[in-house]
Amino acid sequence: MGSATPGTADRAHAIPPGAPTPATEAPPGARSRPAADPAPSASQPVWGRPEQQDYRARIRGALLGAALGDALGAPLDVAGGEAFWANGPGDLLAVPGGGRAGTVTAHTQLALFTTEGLIRAQVRRDTGAWHPPTDLHAAYRRWYATQHEWGPDERRTADGWLAREEWLYARRSPDRDCLTALGDASAGTLDRPRNPRALSLAPATRSTPLGLLSGWDPALVLQLALECAVQTHGHPVSRLTAGAHALLVHALTRGAGPEDAVRAALPLLGRHPGHEPVTEALTAALDAVRAGAPDRPRAAALHGDGSPARGLALAVWAAAVAPDLRTGLLLAVGHGPHSAARGALCGALLGAAHGDTALPPDWLPALEGRASLLALAEDFALEMTQGPALHGPDRAAFAWLERYPREL
Repeated sequence: MGSATPGTADRAHAIPPGAPTPATEAPPGARSRPAADPAPSASQPVWGRPEQQDYRARIRGALLGAALGDALGAPLDVAGGEAFWANGPGDLLAVPGGGRAGTVTAHTQLALFTTEGLIRAQVRRDTGAWHPPTDLHAAYRRWYATQHEWGPDERRTADGWLAREEWLYARRSPDRDCLTALGDASAGTLDRPRNPRALSLAPATRSTPLGLLSGWDPALVLQLALECAVQTHGHPVSRLTAGAHALLVHALTRGAGPEDAVRAALPLLGRHPGHEPVTEALTAALDAVRAGAPDRPRAAALHGDGSPARGLALAVWAAAVAPDLRTGLLLAVGHGPHSAARGALCGALLGAAHGDTALPPDWLPALEGRASLLALAEDFALEMTQGPALHGPDRAAFAWLERYPREL
């Protein structure tokens, strides 16, 4: 991936050098520019209109789908997650107790900051600094500020636009281990992970944007997901569940089906110590998909002990067996605790697979932060497909650097 940030070159588990830059990596089906064509370089691939439209739709689908699943499941974490089986599909965005429909949790907040951190990592590469885990840790620290401050501090011009969004300054059931880990300015690493005994789906739900790096090699997507997970959760199951989810989103964004995505992820996960609970849970999800139509006993068996690996397995199963995104989300949130997290995972998988046109249109108007989610999705797609036209070592669009400053 080029040169590392000063002081990070000898990190034991830094992202390997030579990783592709999504902004210059050809999408599936893209055409190589002929060597005789002078603009903008002989080796830069062309993102044709169909490829750009498809990629943008999948990005919007993944981010909005995850937020819808989060909002759908959040009330059930309080009221109990059996509503789907008791009542059948319904509009669960009508919150019990009169709460605001469509309200998201910290799962969506952190996914937004992951997306922003990836854009800023690309922008900062112009300075010779290239260590995405460092950029993402800085992004998560900006999220941490939203959990402790009254509102945006306009004096911090290096914060960028996302940290100035007023609606993010609200605590929405943040994971306690996220708060304790990110309260420290130093980042956890694979050698020295934060909270090494913490089991949670929080690292997985924020890893969705990592899977949208469609030009990266899957092994590098997994490596980045692991390095980012241990910044808050060091338990092997927590970090490998995050890595597995990023791999699945990555494969689906590239056009694979859910079962093929799982089969491709298993050998990559199997290279890492402590993978067994995650790979066994994903294998169980495949078995459940083949077993037939969804039913409550099958969901209960997949949910098992409620571990992060089992939560991902239930989300994968729901995404694979559901006839549409609405039913898939309802299946994912409708069993046991951690409904918001499973909804976010399932929504990301379905959105990456089918794009934003598959999202339930009657749920979108109530979704909190929808304008911010859409703006960030478009900016992410623009950076990953047209980054060299926006900035470089010797030039940059001023408005872009205002939105995504080069400073950490």
